[in-house]
Amino acid sequence: MPLPFDPNGPLRIAYLTYRGKPHVGGQGVYTRHLTKALVDLGHHVEVFGGQPYPVLDPRIPLHKLPSLDIFNDQYPGRFPAYWEIKDWPSFVETAQFLKGTFGEPRAFSIRAYNELSKRVNDFDLVHDNQCLGYGILKIEKLIPTIVTLHHPITKDRKLEMEHTKTWFKRQAIRRWYSFVNMQGKVASKMPRVVVVSENSIADIHTDMKVSLDRMKLVPVGVDPDLFTPIPHISRKPGHLITTASADVALKGLSYLLEALAKIRTERDVHLTIIGRPREGANADLIRKLGLTDCITHVSGVSDERIVELYAESELAVVPSLYEGFSLPAIEAMSTGICLVATTGGALPEVTGADNDTVLSCPAGDADALAASIRRGLDNAELRNRIGLAGRTRVVERWSWKHCAQLTVDQYREVLSMPHNAEKLRKRDAK
Repeated sequence: MPLPFDPNGPLRIAYLTYRGKPHVGGQGVYTRHLTKALVDLGHHVEVFGGQPYPVLDPRIPLHKLPSLDIFNDQYPGRFPAYWEIKDWPSFVETAQFLKGTFGEPRAFSIRAYNELSKRVNDFDLVHDNQCLGYGILKIEKLIPTIVTLHHPITKDRKLEMEHTKTWFKRQAIRRWYSFVNMQGKVASKMPRVVVVSENSIADIHTDMKVSLDRMKLVPVGVDPDLFTPIPHISRKPGHLITTASADVALKGLSYLLEALAKIRTERDVHLTIIGRPREGANADLIRKLGLTDCITHVSGVSDERIVELYAESELAVVPSLYEGFSLPAIEAMSTGICLVATTGGALPEVTGADNDTVLSCPAGDADALAASIRRGLDNAELRNRIGLAGRTRVVERWSWKHCAQLTVDQYREVLSMPHNAEKLRKRDAK
């Protein structure tokens, strides 16, 4: 028999992440740090995840819900063998793949429903991290549910379409991103959607038709004791660092590569990319621009090593065309490095004003990005001033503890909604 629900006591939370990439990628970072902060506040959290699995605090159980892993890093787009298709979610995932769309969110939501339908009495609330498959609606009927929507994937789709020249490829992109329509329908029916920036709230309302009264702002955080300056490490002249969690147009890496090629004609410069090297448009561009010898990819390293890489570099660069928030931006700022960032999406909301806490430039403009980088490289006093001010901005505004506290406030609001209070009353009466 479950313990009676205490509206003011510790909560039992089932946290869902269909793709929890551990070292780079906002969903994996968000999952790791938010769940840890929730446990630190005294709540019980269990994570249900698909590949790539998240890295969690040792106190948090991980229940693996394996997908067919069609889009893995080693063999992306592999076709599953017939013997792998042994249940309904696997059939759905394969059928979506054959149609040319991304089926992981929908298939994961079915797997999550199958698991949680057997454990209705074990949890007070389900927190879905941007899966938004149709199975989430079925879960919400059983257990009070809240979702986080970091930014509308409609922006990814739009930018990919704009950066694709052929009609055939545009049609393929349109099919691939058709899962976004499902996410919009599910988000519009959820009682509460947690969003990480005001910019994302406006864009989700416009693009996905989610009503404003269903969305609440809960900014993400950073651990300022981990992402901290390391004064004894000397910065290497001309060294830049950026995070490339995905090889998609939205991240703007191609503009940074073009800017790097311009700057390289004038001085020695080196770029460290935190992220796995991938074959594709950006890899081709690196070769075309002759940048192979001045770029290093780093992947699969600890947060501590990433902090050291920031300490070794003169500038961190976020060249994104759009960001719903940008964890890499605040992590970099927290280390005291001078940040160069575009004005894409929520970045101005996060990084602050030019000449104060960031060197900013318009998104999608390689010349402007190169000019901002030159400005930072040429002026050590400016770099130091902006780096110190950037860290102050982050420490004063964002921490994972604060993020968790605000998230719990949203949990309690959702649990107090009449239809959810009735669910819990019926459960406790059994």
